[in-house]
Amino acid sequence: MSSRIVDAPDPAAVAHTGLVILDGIGLGVADVVRLADGSARPVPGTDAMKRVAESWDAARQIAATGRVYGRSTGVGANRNEDVPTEAAAEHGLRLLRSHAGAIGEELPARQVRAMLAVRANQLLAGGAGLRPTVVTALCEALENGAHPVVNEFGSVGTGDIAALAQAGLALAGEHPWRETGSGGAGSAGRDTGSGSVGGWDAGSGGAGGGRWDTESAGVGGPGVALGGVSSSASRHPEPRRSASGAPEPQPLDNNDALAFISSNALTLGQAALALHELRGLVEATQVVAALSLLAVDGSHEAYAAPVHAARRHRGSAEVARRMRQLIGAEDRPTPPLGRIQDPYGFRCLPQIHGPAHDAADALEEVLAIEINAAAENPLISPEDMAAYHHGGFYQAQLALALDHFRLALTQVARLSTSRLSTLNEPAFTRLRPFLADPEPASSGVMILEYAAGAALGDLRAFSAPASLGHAVLSRGVEEQASFASLAARQTLRACGAYRLVVGCELVAAVRALRQRDLRPEPGLPVGRALELAETVLAEDPADRPLTGDVTAAAALLDRFTDIWRGSEA
Repeated sequence: MSSRIVDAPDPAAVAHTGLVILDGIGLGVADVVRLADGSARPVPGTDAMKRVAESWDAARQIAATGRVYGRSTGVGANRNEDVPTEAAAEHGLRLLRSHAGAIGEELPARQVRAMLAVRANQLLAGGAGLRPTVVTALCEALENGAHPVVNEFGSVGTGDIAALAQAGLALAGEHPWRETGSGGAGSAGRDTGSGSVGGWDAGSGGAGGGRWDTESAGVGGPGVALGGVSSSASRHPEPRRSASGAPEPQPLDNNDALAFISSNALTLGQAALALHELRGLVEATQVVAALSLLAVDGSHEAYAAPVHAARRHRGSAEVARRMRQLIGAEDRPTPPLGRIQDPYGFRCLPQIHGPAHDAADALEEVLAIEINAAAENPLISPEDMAAYHHGGFYQAQLALALDHFRLALTQVARLSTSRLSTLNEPAFTRLRPFLADPEPASSGVMILEYAAGAALGDLRAFSAPASLGHAVLSRGVEEQASFASLAARQTLRACGAYRLVVGCELVAAVRALRQRDLRPEPGLPVGRALELAETVLAEDPADRPLTGDVTAAAALLDRFTDIWRGSEA
């Protein structure tokens, strides 16, 4: 088996060799993304593997001498039904087979790989009590570019049991694998599902987590049929029981089945992918806003240090400080000579962007706990030689944090549309309405307000709180659900819509700066942003379709994230 087990190496060595050490303690969101993208390979730590082995030994002893949920009993409403000893081994496979009923679109490789990475790390926390070879098999699949076929729907936020049962059956050799790269730390493959809008590939079923495709500006993709149902054959390689990168089949039994599927690893992986992308986009949005501020001769007073020292919200103060760095403003700027104050799109930017940063931080804290948690039910404790039955799989914290983040994100996007409207006003730009060319009645960028408003409508719909959902399942014994799984999918879906909204503002801001012949100092971050934008956005102000401009601007936002992060004082 190719996945090595190592002691934790020097962090600098890890960064240079493209390794991610899985230890059940310190895996972060960025690590999950690297593993999902195939830009790093996983290595289970020595001490963590010892924990897994101790938990496995303890679990078998406990199950042999007492009743343990899912090992010597049924699950859900069947929890009081004992499994005879002679049927125990087959019980595990029957449990996987019966629960591997996820439905809907096949998920993109990137999301499934994120799930595998999270699940491997959680198992290394040492509370599941399943055979150690499962961990090395998961790492081998990640390293070799193989992932099991997993479908979209099957969880209500109390465990991704359907998706993980599909993965469990694949590990047992009864469910297909797909090959998603050339192996090693190579590519995880581009997500190419239905839902490709304006170059953004939102992944299978519109669930997001894809990449921005600057070569595609069409709506929909291969295999899209009426009603949004797409042909898997046109979007995925042929599944195989034993793909070249798939691990050897594992002899899973009653001591492995529930222990493997008792997790929210898919939801957590999807949430990590969404947070990583959207946090970067919120940062990039401030760079776009800085360009818009220059285009309308905006005041620097809203970002003055004394304003935010008087109202000490961490996120807002940091946004104001970054804006001063981006545009080269003083901590205590002088009042403007023109209008006394700006529209909310500029004046309230710290108060609206700040909470989005705070919400991202709060979500990342929840993910850091859950990605490294031994949350399986029951929890196997080798120290106590006990199996503790509990509700640690219930993802209320994650659902609420995701809902909070999406709501904050929508406020930021809405502010972008406000600035877009301001850029269309001659009173602020001293230009023609809609930044039009001199031809009579030219429309300029008028349509961008409609396009951004439409994308914002989707974003607003995706921001409906998933945690308001409710379900009573399994004959009433599971009478509550967090719907964190829906919250994660909705957060992924928000990525493409958000990106398009801000792309519309960027197109208008660059056009306004060009028409006014305003050039920020090249040494300033905002100056570098304008230079970068001018390399990809056409200068022609004539009335013409702007789809390609917005697509290019939306793709550019990832590089604006780098500019924002480089603006650290």
